[in-house]
Amino acid sequence: MSVSTVSRVLNNRPDVSDTVRRRVLSVVENEGYIPNNSARDLVRAQSDSIGVVVRGMGNLFFSDLLKTISREIDRGGYNMVLRFIDSDADEVKTGAILEREKKLRGLLFLGGRYDYTPSELSLIGVPYVCCSYANSFGSLREDEYSSVTIDDHAAAYRAVEKLIRLGHRRIAILLPSCNDRSVSELRYNGYRAALRDYGLEFDSLLMAETGGCFEMPESYAGMCVIIDRGVDFSAVFTLSDTMAIAAMKALEDRGRHVPDDCSVIAIDGLAVSEYVTPTLTTLIQPAEEMGRESVRILLDILDGHGQNRHLRLKASVREGGSVRQI
Repeated sequence: MSVSTVSRVLNNRPDVSDTVRRRVLSVVENEGYIPNNSARDLVRAQSDSIGVVVRGMGNLFFSDLLKTISREIDRGGYNMVLRFIDSDADEVKTGAILEREKKLRGLLFLGGRYDYTPSELSLIGVPYVCCSYANSFGSLREDEYSSVTIDDHAAAYRAVEKLIRLGHRRIAILLPSCNDRSVSELRYNGYRAALRDYGLEFDSLLMAETGGCFEMPESYAGMCVIIDRGVDFSAVFTLSDTMAIAAMKALEDRGRHVPDDCSVIAIDGLAVSEYVTPTLTTLIQPAEEMGRESVRILLDILDGHGQNRHLRLKASVREGGSVRQI
C-alpha cells in the first residue's frame, strides 16, 4: 500500500475505498498510532513530497497553473515543494538537486526546454511530468516521460485562420524567435502553415523577433520595428497575451487604433488581458485542466495505477474587441 494512500486515510480524504480505509485504520489502531496532525507529519516525513520547478518567474500564465497544481497535490495527500528559477536556468539540474535534497517522490516541470536527450534526463530518478510543454524537438521516447500541453502549432494556425476568415491578408507576427526549438518555433510554424494553406505569401518584413523574449518592453520595441518599416498590414498575431498588450500600446502610440486600423490576436488567455482596452481576442490555454491532469498523471504513476502519458489539450477562443472584419 502506498504512502499517499495511508496519508489520504489519516487525513480523512474522500477518494479512498471503505475497504482500504478499514485496513489502514486497523493497522493504525493495532500499532498504537493516532490519526491526527502528528500522524500526518509522521507520514509526510517519509519523503511524501512532490517537487514543482517553475522556469520563468515572470510568466503570468504559471500563476493560474500553480493554484490548481497546489490544490491537487494537497488533495492527493502529498506536500508540494516549490522552486522558482530564471527563464535561462537549467530546470533539469534544479529538479535533480531538489529530488535529492527533499527526497521527492515525483516532479512537475512548469516550463522548460523542448529538446531534452535521454542522457540529460537520466539525472532525474523519479517520475516527472512536463506541464505546459513537451519534448517536441528532443530525442526522449514517449514512454520515458509524461507531458500535458496544448497543441501550439494548431493553436497558432487557428488564430491566424480566424484573421484570414475575417478578410485579413497582410498579417504581421511578433515572436521571440522563429527557430528556437521551443514554443516560439512551434507557433511560428503554425502561422506559416495557415498562410500557406490559404494561398498567402509570407513576407519577412511583417515579422519581428524579440530575441527570445516574451517581455513587454522587447515586444513593444518589436512592434515599433514593423510599423517603422512602412509596410502594409491589417492584423498582428503575437505569441502571447503579454506581447499582444505591448503591441497594442505600440500601435496606439504610433497612431494606429485597435481594431479599426489593425486587429490583434494572441495565445494564452490571461485574466489581465480581459482588462485592456479593447479586450484582447485570444486563444485560452486551459490552465485548470492542464494543472489537474498533470497532477493526476503523476499521482497515478506514484500509486502504481498508471504509466507515462501525453495529453494535448485544445485551446478555446475568447472573443474580445481587438479584431474586426474588413
